Amino acid sequence: MGVDYYNILKVDRNATDDDLKKSYRRLAMKWHPDKNPNSKKEAEAKFKQISEAYEVLSDPHKRAVYDQYGEEGLKGIPPPGTSGSGGGSPFGNGSSSGSNGFNPRNAEDIFAEFFGSSPFGFGSPGAGRSMRFQSDGGGIFGGFGGGDNVFRTYSDGASGGGAPWKPPPVESKIPCSLEELYTGSTRKMKISRNVIDANGRLVLESEILTIDVKPGWKKGTKITFPDKGNEQVNQLPADLVFVIDEKPHDVYKRDGNDLIVSQKVSLAEALAGTTVKLTTLDGRNLMIPVSEVVNPGYELVIANEGMPITKVKGKRGDLRIKFDVKFPARLTSEQRAGLNRVLGG
Repeated sequence: MGVDYYNILKVDRNATDDDLKKSYRRLAMKWHPDKNPNSKKEAEAKFKQISEAYEVLSDPHKRAVYDQYGEEGLKGIPPPGTSGSGGGSPFGNGSSSGSNGFNPRNAEDIFAEFFGSSPFGFGSPGAGRSMRFQSDGGGIFGGFGGGDNVFRTYSDGASGGGAPWKPPPVESKIPCSLEELYTGSTRKMKISRNVIDANGRLVLESEILTIDVKPGWKKGTKITFPDKGNEQVNQLPADLVFVIDEKPHDVYKRDGNDLIVSQKVSLAEALAGTTVKLTTLDGRNLMIPVSEVVNPGYELVIANEGMPITKVKGKRGDLRIKFDVKFPARLTSEQRAGLNRVLGG
């Protein structure tokens, strides 16, 4: 089919007129060359593609031709003001060279027509390219000449408008249990925000955002949803950023990729041995024998029983068991004598 106008506008083939308008508004604002001074050539090319795609898909006749015959079929559509006679295409006009065929309108004219009074603060409704270009090269590529006065009306600030600005990201915390960060989970966040509809009015829109929490994610991990903040006239929507937070756990404490657990043992267990019983964050029961003498500060390390390491599949940190030895408050004379017999000398 050649150029995929649906893909350029980020819509599916069943897109409604409202879908097309909404997508064109967002993409045209994003890629307008005056909003991208550091990558103007790339922005100009994108802006032209977006405008051409919108012109074709928003016109029922052109869209029908495109859907059936692709980009080549559009060459058979007579330019405005011609009779359309001829026999080269299913619509009766034209050679395959396209010399008398489809000639997309200027991208800036489409932009000005769509937005009326431009969101960039220049011109008036229907001003089109006459306000913004020194020359008229014709077609969708005609408005982007090499002269340094392109977009002069607003790029030099004369209009007092300037390009729409983008507010800083809006951040929200997502408190996650240690279990969720261990096994991973799916969180669905309902947001409500103001958007500008096809008629330029602010309306409230609700949407469900899905966040796949990956096993091993840490506190402070950020998930960004571009342009999901409130829309306002002359202002681009802010990005929404969700920041992972970690809820305290009753048993485990996280240290990087390791898990730490504190275990109290009696003096007899510290000397004679014991078994530590733990339930893991994914519900398994661990029976960990302690055969060494538990000295003050002793730490037992169990490899690969810590938190999952996100970037290394199947790899986990360590489980570190820290012991707290409970000494008896007092001993009977018999106990003292027994200890002396066993441990003395």
